[in-house]
Amino acid sequence: MDPANRTSADVPARPAIAPSGPGLTTRQTRAQWAFAVFSVLNAVVIFPGENAILPLIQSLGFAGYLLGAGITAYCALCFGTSRARGISIVFHLLFIPVQFLFSFPGPLPLAGMVFSAVILGLLRPTFPRLSPGKRKLWVMLHVGLSVSWLGIAISMVVLSTVGYATENAELRHGAYELMHIFDLFIVIPTMMLSIITGLVVSLGSKWGLAKHWWVLLKLVIALGIPAVAIVESQWVQELAERTLDPAAEPGATGLTLMICMIVFSAALWTATYLSVFKPGGKTRWGKKNIERERAIRAGRSAAPTAERAAGQRVGGPEYDAAEHYRGGKN
Repeated sequence: MDPANRTSADVPARPAIAPSGPGLTTRQTRAQWAFAVFSVLNAVVIFPGENAILPLIQSLGFAGYLLGAGITAYCALCFGTSRARGISIVFHLLFIPVQFLFSFPGPLPLAGMVFSAVILGLLRPTFPRLSPGKRKLWVMLHVGLSVSWLGIAISMVVLSTVGYATENAELRHGAYELMHIFDLFIVIPTMMLSIITGLVVSLGSKWGLAKHWWVLLKLVIALGIPAVAIVESQWVQELAERTLDPAAEPGATGLTLMICMIVFSAALWTATYLSVFKPGGKTRWGKKNIERERAIRAGRSAAPTAERAAGQRVGGPEYDAAEHYRGGKN
């Protein structure tokens, strides 16, 4: 049979890859509506009244949750477009650390952080790999901020120990007052920026967030410390106010705060160890991802092989198209 007379029916078709839907699924859309309602309720709760604890943060939280309600409602209304999905992914990625800031007056925004993380899990975002130059820049920022976070944690251990152990009333109050200033103006920004840069480095590289145990454990540490820090910051504020009285003692709160600071430092040293030695291998999600990639590569390599086999069957078992054109077998 002449190759020129081959029809499309004689050649096996390449296996088609089913495209994923560009917009939001029904479950993802419902999650957006639920978060919009949650944001409105949170805005009402966090609204700064006459007895506001932190009026500036509460005002920012009120405005932020109203904005969040509008964005997520828009994404839910435009659920059929890829733009809605992209906006939702970017919004929840940015809103998770922002909600940590909103949680200082009260713990309800911590539930919002978990809610945003669950929605991101439902959206299953994919991120492009960083170029070598950009990756080095982000790694540099992440390492610098992480080292700064560790240094601040060690400084807080020293200050909490001085505040608890010293007999000098002025030094005791000064230690707790300095810890309070560190908390508001140094610890929070450094912690948030360290987490954000770590997310960028993980999502923009082969490591991912849940593919390797060492990355997953670092993520748990990075998110666990801020959750406990909500309570820790209240202890610092309480001790700073209590020790205005020279006769006041730190008591059990001072001891608990010192132990908490030691645990924070140990956790950050553990994260440093994980970054350097990378123990634990792959998680089950990482193994599933490898199997999926192998299946895709196998499907791609099988298609040309099938076409070559079909070409040989067209002219019989010994058919050779190149020999045909050279005037050989017909």
